[in-house]
Amino acid sequence: MTGHGVAGPVRLSDVPVLDATDARLLQALAEDPRATVMALSQRLGLARNTVQARLARLESGGALAPFDHRVRPEALGYRLGAYMTVQVVQRSLADVGEALADIPEVLEVTALSGVADLLVRVVAIDADDLWRITDRVLAIPGVQRTDTALALRRLVDHRMGPLLSRAAGQDPAAQD
Repeated sequence: MTGHGVAGPVRLSDVPVLDATDARLLQALAEDPRATVMALSQRLGLARNTVQARLARLESGGALAPFDHRVRPEALGYRLGAYMTVQVVQRSLADVGEALADIPEVLEVTALSGVADLLVRVVAIDADDLWRITDRVLAIPGVQRTDTALALRRLVDHRMGPLLSRAAGQDPAAQD
């Protein structure tokens, strides 16, 4: 955790690769997030200690996202979502990332290759609130330019089910 109360940067190469048992465990958790370790061990036919150790390894290794990812911003009154691309003075990238983490309405920041340096997912109460947030981003030293696109509708919600099925060896399309 950083000093901002959010998870630190995730290096994609550091996240552990899951085996089929890990994938089955995560599938079971996705289907019943409140399942106890004992219930998971019975469902999967694994020892309780094995399930507990695997869950601990998955969590500490970064394979499991924090619980707050399940909370929808709309439930908190943030009905307007947007994606900002941000161009940054190259040597300021880390400082800009830290400053963005200080803005509560910034949900996620991803470094990109290409013309834009950062993709920033933000939420706002309304258009005036988005204007305020944009001004705050533009005031960060090192930010050169922003472009904002409103999120109109989510057509495919965040999902891992199809990939977990494939990793667990249960994807018929993967066996073609």
